[in-house]
Amino acid sequence: MLESIQSPADLRRLDPDALPDLCKEIRNFLLTSVSTGGGHFSSNLGTVELTVALHYVFNTPEDRLVWDVGHQAYAHKILTGRRDLMHSIRQEHGLAGFPKRSESLYDTFGVGHSSTSIAAALGMALAAKQKGEDWQAIAVIGDGAMTAGMAYEALNHAGDLDADLLVVLNDNEMSISPNVGALRKYLTRLLSGPVYSSMRENGKKVLSSSKSLSKLAKLTEEHMKGMVLPGTLFEEMGFQYYGPIDGHDVSEMVNVMRNLQQIKGPRLLHVITQKGKGYEPAEDDPCTYHGVTPFNLKTGLVSGKKASTPTYTEVFGTWLCDMAALDKRLVGITPAMREGSGLVKFAEQYPERYFDVGIAEQHAVTLAAGLACEGLKPVVAIYSTFLQRAYDQLIHDVAIQNLPVVFAIDRAGLVGADGPTHSGNYDLSYLRCIPNMIVMAPAHEDECRQMLFTAFQQESPCAVRYPRGKGIGLVPQVEMQALDIGKGEILREGKSGIAILLFGSLLNEAQQAAEQLDASLVNMRFVKPLDSQLIHTMAKIHGLLVTLEDNAVQGGAGSGVNECLAASGLTTRVLNLGLPDTYIEQALREQQLAACDLDAESLVRRIRACYVPKAEIPPKLVAVPRQAAH
Repeated sequence: MLESIQSPADLRRLDPDALPDLCKEIRNFLLTSVSTGGGHFSSNLGTVELTVALHYVFNTPEDRLVWDVGHQAYAHKILTGRRDLMHSIRQEHGLAGFPKRSESLYDTFGVGHSSTSIAAALGMALAAKQKGEDWQAIAVIGDGAMTAGMAYEALNHAGDLDADLLVVLNDNEMSISPNVGALRKYLTRLLSGPVYSSMRENGKKVLSSSKSLSKLAKLTEEHMKGMVLPGTLFEEMGFQYYGPIDGHDVSEMVNVMRNLQQIKGPRLLHVITQKGKGYEPAEDDPCTYHGVTPFNLKTGLVSGKKASTPTYTEVFGTWLCDMAALDKRLVGITPAMREGSGLVKFAEQYPERYFDVGIAEQHAVTLAAGLACEGLKPVVAIYSTFLQRAYDQLIHDVAIQNLPVVFAIDRAGLVGADGPTHSGNYDLSYLRCIPNMIVMAPAHEDECRQMLFTAFQQESPCAVRYPRGKGIGLVPQVEMQALDIGKGEILREGKSGIAILLFGSLLNEAQQAAEQLDASLVNMRFVKPLDSQLIHTMAKIHGLLVTLEDNAVQGGAGSGVNECLAASGLTTRVLNLGLPDTYIEQALREQQLAACDLDAESLVRRIRACYVPKAEIPPKLVAVPRQAAH
C-alpha cells in the first residue's frame, strides 16, 4: 500500500478499513530507515496514526498543517512524496530533519524550535478569514511544548478570536526529557488517584456482563476525563475541548476529526500517544531513542565503538558534579534538555539543586537571576540556539544587575545534521555587545573545564561557549585552575609575517594552517574582554592578522579585533574568517566547515590569497604602526 502513495490525495482514495494496515507499513518503514541512517526515532514512531488521520481527513496542502518542533514529522514527509528520499534525511544535500517550506508545499511552516505552531497556525487562520478563503489551519503540538509560555500566549489570543483553528495536543507525557511542571503532575495525579482508579475498576466488574453497558461506561469515562482534566482550562481560554482520545486508534481519530471539520472557531483535540510505539526498546526508554545514530534493529545496540575521549557536553557534566561537590551554592538549571546538556548525573547526585524548568528558556534565565540575588551560584546549561529565545532576560534580568550567573552554552557554532534551526552561529555576536559579560571560547576540552571553573569564580555574568561533539581529544585534567581574565596565549611563533588569532574550537584546522604557512598561532581564549595588549603586539610584528572563529563574521570576535586595532590607530591588515552571511544547511560538521571554507586546506588558500609579504609591498603601502593615544 505504501508504495502506491505519492501524496495525501492517494491516501484519501483508500478505504478507511485499510488505514490500520497502512500505519503498520509506515511504522515498519520508519524502523528500517531510521535504524539504518539515523535520525529522530521514538517521537516519529508515536505519531504514525495521528499523521495518517490528519492527512486522510483534511485537504492538505490547501488545509494548512503546522507541526511543532518537527521531531515527529517523518511520517508526514513519507506521505507527502518524499518516501524515496528518506534515506538522505539530515544528510548533506538531503532532506531536512524538520519541516521546511522550501522543501515541500505540505511543509507550511519551517520549524525546529518548540512552541511556535499555535501562533503560526493562528496567523494562517486569520489570513484565510481576511482573504475570504475557505480552508482550515491545524497546529499539532506536544504536551512538552505546552510548557512554554509562547504556546499559552497564542492560546490566549486565539481564544479571544473567531478564527477557524484546530489545535491537536499530542500528549505522550514527554518532549525529549520527561515533562515537568504543575499541569503535568495535576493530570497524572487525577488519573492515578485512588478515587478515580477504584471507580474505574469497580465499574468494570459491575458492567462486564453487558457489552452495551460496558461500551457506554467507556464513553462516559472518556467524557468525564475531558471535563475534570485539561478541558476546563482550555475552555476557560475560549477553546472548545474534545478528548482525550486514543492516538493509536486511527479509525477513531478519523471519525472524530471529521466531526471537528464541521465545527468552526477555536478547537482543541487532546490525543494520547506513546512515544516509541511499536518498538519495545524505544517504548521502554524513549529518551535514549529520541535521536539515534544507525543501530542494530534486532538488539537495539548502536553501531560502532563508543568514543574513548569525552565530548564537550560530557566535560561540562563532569565539571558540574565536581564543582557542586566543592561549593554548596551551585545550582544547575536546564530548559528541558537534561540529557542533551549533560545534566543526568548531576540530577541524580544533587536532585535538590537541579531545576528543569521545562521548555521555558526565558524563565530559566530569570530564575537564575533570582537565585543569584540570594547568594546562590546558578549555572544555566543551554544550547546556543535556545539562548537566543531568552536574550531580553539575559540583558534585563542578569547583565544590568551584574549577577553572577554562569551560562554553559552548548552546541555553539555549526551542529551538523540538525541544520540551521539549531546552529549556534551568533552567540559571540549577541553576547559581545552586552556590558558586564565575560565571554570565553575554549580551544579544547581541558580548556573548557578550566574556563567553567574560571567563570564560576566571578561575581559577574560569564558565558563559556563550546561546540557539539569532541574537540582534539584532550582529556581534561582533574585539577582546576582559574585563568587570567582577558589573557590569551601564544601557541606557535612563525616567521612568515602571518598571525592567526583563534577564538574557540577550530584548533585542529588552525594548527594545520599555521604549520603550512609558518604562521604564528595565538589562542585568544577570551572574546570579552579581549587581550588588547597581545593583539597590539601581534599587529606590530606581523603583516597580516587572521581572526578565526566558529561564529558569524558580522559582529563576532574578529569584529572585536578590528575595533581594538582601530581604537589604537594600528593599520595592520586583518582577514576575518568565520561563518558566512548565510544559513548553512544540514550535513556532517566537517562537510559544513568545508562548505564555509573553514577546513585547513581552505584556510591556507584564503590566507595566501590575502597576504603579500612586506618585502613585496610598494613602499608607499607599507603599514607604519602608530602609538596609541592613551
